[in-house]
Amino acid sequence: MEIPVTYFTTRSFPACKHFDLEALSDNALMVKVRDGDLDRLGLLFERYKRPLYGFFYGLTREQELSEDLVQNTFLRILKYRHLFRGEGDFRAWMFHIARNVNHDHYRKNKVNAKDDLEKWQERLSHGENRSTEMQQEEEQHMLSMAMDRLPADKREILLLSKYQEKKYHEIGEILGVTEGAVKVKVFRALQELKVIYKQLEKSH
Repeated sequence: MEIPVTYFTTRSFPACKHFDLEALSDNALMVKVRDGDLDRLGLLFERYKRPLYGFFYGLTREQELSEDLVQNTFLRILKYRHLFRGEGDFRAWMFHIARNVNHDHYRKNKVNAKDDLEKWQERLSHGENRSTEMQQEEEQHMLSMAMDRLPADKREILLLSKYQEKKYHEIGEILGVTEGAVKVKVFRALQELKVIYKQLEKSH
């Protein structure tokens, strides 16, 4: 059955009438989806659309594309719901699918993410302290440039570990590597980011 992309919008799912649904774990909800209660995927969509959007936006720098990739991720979750066993962490399973969606998109379209420092600045800068806005903008500008110069795999792992605040063992499940390997990858990515950032500082 072909499912329209618009399936996953805030209007696609009826509002949950029972408070206990909010208390259900991700795994429990996904098990219900797997067993045919498809409306329950709407609650998971509401829980994770923002983290997924942040993940994709950090990789693509494009708002509309990121929104499409979020929807495509949930379409794929719906398509392969029968493969969910209810073991492990739903988030790890979901982000594993999200990575595949991102890789498939770029393999299919053979495009590179565009430089869009203004959008990166909007994403990374929260502007809590307006008195230091100029300094913050410069720092975020430099950080966005440094992140953009990282290899894709290193940028991805920093997005997972820092922006999504995931534990190393969770990232290991997503990437299919050990927790120790994740620690090494994050350390190396941070080291390279630091070097690039320092180089940019000197050139400004």
